[in-house]
Amino acid sequence: MKMTYEELLRAMLDKVPNDVDKREGSVIYDALAPCAYFLTQQNFQLDNFVDLVFPDTALGEYLDRAADAYNIYRKPATRAVRKMTTSGPVENGTRWGINNLVYVVTEKRSDTEYCAKCETYGVIGNQYSGSMQPVSNITGVTASLGDIVTLGTDEETDEALRERLYTKIRLPATSGDVYHYQQWALEVSGTGAVKVFPLADGPGTVTVLVVDSNKQISSSLPDMVAAYIETVRPIGAAVTVKSPEAVKINIKAKVLRDGSKTLADILKAYKTAVQMFLRETVFITYKISYAKLGSLLLDVQGIEDFEGFLLNEGTGNVVIGERQIPIVGTIDLTEVNTLGTD
Repeated sequence: MKMTYEELLRAMLDKVPNDVDKREGSVIYDALAPCAYFLTQQNFQLDNFVDLVFPDTALGEYLDRAADAYNIYRKPATRAVRKMTTSGPVENGTRWGINNLVYVVTEKRSDTEYCAKCETYGVIGNQYSGSMQPVSNITGVTASLGDIVTLGTDEETDEALRERLYTKIRLPATSGDVYHYQQWALEVSGTGAVKVFPLADGPGTVTVLVVDSNKQISSSLPDMVAAYIETVRPIGAAVTVKSPEAVKINIKAKVLRDGSKTLADILKAYKTAVQMFLRETVFITYKISYAKLGSLLLDVQGIEDFEGFLLNEGTGNVVIGERQIPIVGTIDLTEVNTLGTD
């Protein structure tokens, strides 16, 4: 039974004979109080320890240890590699900066096109593009940061690692079956979700659809996943790894504000809510709910009411194919002073 400090101290004092002074400030009281305090701390730590032992509640290094038993390891953060174009030749190893990030030239593709790796680990290396400034002593050459060659990723979160562990335990994979390809794809840093189609183009063929950790399409991820699967797949299987087709979800509505937020603030908050909702549907459900997206709009702070809600120019659910994922298209919120009038 879990006891508080006061309960534990009272239980200890109750074991002392009544003919002994047990009042606060007495020798017995002052001797037992520190013991009760530290025992309470130990009990609290033991409760936490139990949570750290089991995979469903373990965190950090304790979750790593639980996953290690199944040969599942946390995916480390990786650095982005970007295409960099220049006005003239530069040497490998030269450093260029943009938005407080530094990229190092690692590969020459031509006199004006190079690959540059971000010195900072994580998705931040994927974010910025445009004009760069030389960090190394370079004159007479300008540079611009362009497309992603290799996706930079953050260290795998506890939630993502736990999900991979559950997948391996609950869906045991053998001999290159569907679950095996799913596990292999998820082992690649940056992979957020996978859909596998066995016999996609006939016997001995497999198609694997992948999206990144934000459940978005990544141009570089399929090649990374394909390269890894080639090292582990069974002999004879013809594997195709690619991105799903994106289906834009366009929204229109007339909104009545309550005055607490500007229309721009409302639009920004609603777009974020829609993105989060669509992300949760990727490879799970193939019906985008008209009612749910309307409810999300009504939940946005600053909205009093709305009407004329259209989802892809219609007033019903949007059905997408099993090889497609939804993405946010245009969101057009028109402010009106009153509702119910044309």
